[in-house]
Amino acid sequence: MSSESVDSESKVSGNQANIPARIRRELNIDDGDKLRWHIEDDDTLRVQVVQQRSGTFSDFDGYDGNDETDVTIDHDAWSVNVD
Repeated sequence: MSSESVDSESKVSGNQANIPARIRRELNIDDGDKLRWHIEDDDTLRVQVVQQRSGTFSDFDGYDGNDETDVTIDHDAWSVNVD
């Protein structure tokens, strides 16, 4: 083990490990985010945070279902709006 100082530590319980609150706050980790685990060639562990709230659909409000459309008139073959 290296002589570097330890930022935080947690205990493994079953197949799960807790992320210390200070680390979660500093890296802005929230519910729904994913962790990608990589073992490097020198046997060090690298963890990458994948934040789900910043994806392609993060600003998507959804369709409320109140507007009627006619797909044969309003959209082309790729479902793109025709204006």
